[in-house]
Amino acid sequence: MTQPTQSPLDASEYVYEAPVRLWHWINAACIVVLAITGYLIGSPLATQPGEASDHFVMGYIRFAHFSAAYIFTIAMIGRAYWALVGNHHARELFSVPLTSKVYWADMLAWVRYYLFIGPTPKPMFGHNPLSRFAMFFIFLLSSLFMILTGFALYGEGAQMGSWQERTFGWVLPLLGQSNNVHVLHHLGMWVIVLFVMFHIYAAVREEINGRLSLVGAMISGYKTFKK
Repeated sequence: MTQPTQSPLDASEYVYEAPVRLWHWINAACIVVLAITGYLIGSPLATQPGEASDHFVMGYIRFAHFSAAYIFTIAMIGRAYWALVGNHHARELFSVPLTSKVYWADMLAWVRYYLFIGPTPKPMFGHNPLSRFAMFFIFLLSSLFMILTGFALYGEGAQMGSWQERTFGWVLPLLGQSNNVHVLHHLGMWVIVLFVMFHIYAAVREEINGRLSLVGAMISGYKTFKK
């Protein structure tokens, strides 16, 4: 049940429901595993001497990558479902009010704030306009692209007739060829890594300068304004 909303200058508001918090931390763990293993898959370790059966390191790396990819995808589906049944904050990841002039004016204020060339905007318990824009156009769309291209490449290895190939095989000819998809998938990883870096910076900066708890909110669910 959604808790009553309070003014940003009062105390706190219940923003992140338990499923959203669980998704966030599962998502974070998956991204770490996917980024590290994905990098190693793109830049394999040096060949080890001896029998191949004694050195299954790359096999374990690929297994960890594929396992994290499945969890990441299932978690994203669950997050989309919760956007339909959760509170209004849960829906902010999937929509951006692009036709609102107020939204764009507020986003410019937040851009100036994060670049250290503007004052601290009025605190808000939901995603601020810039955060909402980045979550949708960078994180969400990049994640969907990574899921599509990742399973397309997986389907190529699983061979013709596999459910991965039947479901996602159309992605390869759409983007030209297998090598193109490999390159774009690898670049997509760096887009998400850069997003994570900005995400962490914004959260820490908001904790210090904005006086609005973000890190703790992903544990308790409550965003608290520090008077």
